[in-house]
Amino acid sequence: MPALRVAVIGTGAFGRNHLRVYRELETVHPELVQLVAFVDASEPRRAEYAAQCDLPAFETVGQLIAATPIDAASVCVPTIHHAEVAEQLLYAGIDVLIEKPFAASLAEADHLLDLAQQHKRIVAVGHLERFNPAVTATLAALNKPMFFESHRLSIFTPRSLDVDVVLDLMIHDLDIVLSLTNSPVREVRAVGLPILSRKVDIANVRLEFESGCIANFTASRVSTEQVRKLRLFQPHQYLSLDFARQELLTIAVDPAVVAAAMAGVTLSPATVATSMGGASGTPHPAAAAHPTAGLDLSKADIVKGEPLRLEIEDFLQSVRDRTPPRVPGTAGRAALALALEINGQIASHAKRAGLI
Repeated sequence: MPALRVAVIGTGAFGRNHLRVYRELETVHPELVQLVAFVDASEPRRAEYAAQCDLPAFETVGQLIAATPIDAASVCVPTIHHAEVAEQLLYAGIDVLIEKPFAASLAEADHLLDLAQQHKRIVAVGHLERFNPAVTATLAALNKPMFFESHRLSIFTPRSLDVDVVLDLMIHDLDIVLSLTNSPVREVRAVGLPILSRKVDIANVRLEFESGCIANFTASRVSTEQVRKLRLFQPHQYLSLDFARQELLTIAVDPAVVAAAMAGVTLSPATVATSMGGASGTPHPAAAAHPTAGLDLSKADIVKGEPLRLEIEDFLQSVRDRTPPRVPGTAGRAALALALEINGQIASHAKRAGLI
């Protein structure tokens, strides 16, 4: 199979990184992928990156399609243009990776999904935190999650002010929790406020799922610090995920110790250590890692990697094999639908509170 010919549409903050990753992959595997062009409406940016990347640059998607055959493209334009750009690519028979959020509305998302089905094209959505190695490790440790607590805080920048903080930041965690719970949302409660922009800059959300699971989310782009963490609780276990560090910490409760405590029996430290060692009777090396007897603190062994590169590799593999990507358009639509419902609840709360 010849190398996949790819292009990047939009060379803003996200598009520049897509250009970089495609070029890195091309350097390592020229037989698999070839970065052939990019599109940007800004003439200065076209000139800059054409010279920097030694690539043909086009002002419009139509010019690109007419001049250069391509197999796949990353759509990295502002959200309000996602549907327009992706539509042209899909009509031309080109597979697309669309940065999150998937589209500006559910109607646009549904239109793109219909086009992809009609033209038998791949549509992947750029929820890159799904490719964070710590999330992969969390999937392996998942049992029956019943409570999530998410914090995604960012220092204010003028980037992505075309969307609110729910569609900008919180949507990452909404997508991940939806994938981990695998349960419909039963109830949404939300509050949010604009602080430094015209759109909501800080929001707090509480979700209840049909499974009984509860999830609390806080997202802010007016914080004094950067925080990207997710904590979850499941029977006899607590998991703490740090997206930035790509770390997963787990505290597990030994069921034997719980049963003994409920029976009013106090086990010796040696007995606890042996119990935590399992059938072999060998003391577990982490048995003394937590000051409370019967609690096993461990850190997952994670091979770190750049989520964007892993995301693009997954997309290219999907294009080559004609198999669904890890984050298909349907998942992007589900995250978008929930984010828009949350925004509706925020607006209703603001109206009740007399803020609008």
